[in-house]
Amino acid sequence: MDDPAPPRVHEYAEQVVTYVQRALGVKLEYDSDTLPILDHYLRTVQETAATAQPATLQLVIVTAGAYFGEVVRRRLGGRWELGPEDIEWRMVLPTGLNFAPAGFAAAAIAQADLDDVDSELDAPPRMKTHVQQALQRMGEVSVDDYYSLCGRLDTLEHIHEVLVAVAAQMMGNVEDEVPETVTDEPSGSVNLQHGLRGFPTLR
Repeated sequence: MDDPAPPRVHEYAEQVVTYVQRALGVKLEYDSDTLPILDHYLRTVQETAATAQPATLQLVIVTAGAYFGEVVRRRLGGRWELGPEDIEWRMVLPTGLNFAPAGFAAAAIAQADLDDVDSELDAPPRMKTHVQQALQRMGEVSVDDYYSLCGRLDTLEHIHEVLVAVAAQMMGNVEDEVPETVTDEPSGSVNLQHGLRGFPTLR
């Protein structure tokens, strides 16, 4: 694990731990074992989202995002990039793979991609081809799994492993072939929503 979470992130993450414990009687432990509990909680939020106050829904989104970002950081390493808007805070993994955790939480609640929230995955330009191909090779999943935070964690772990292998190969540390990768040519965004594989888009 890299540097500790910024105090604002930690405060938000602990808030959602409290929300979930009050609602479901289970304590989140910042691990993959209890992440399905958060997904279940977000599904209950989805059921009441139409009648919820916007400020309340926004708070759930950013606190769940902070928690999910912390789960990812503790498993894969990385650092937070904070900005003026907490919904736009990003988690940057050691491979350069990065995303806005609150965007994932918002998509999990809506079970859809939202125009006003960033739920895309981004990567350094030289790695994008490898990310696109790894996403395309992933099997189809249900809508529930596609938008769940558990599903996003699985995908992040897989892509992270691919990029670690690619980086090692680029540095000459390994002679093993990186599975099914191609030349590192720049490419545009790819919409991968058809078949519900990985993430909806790569920037």
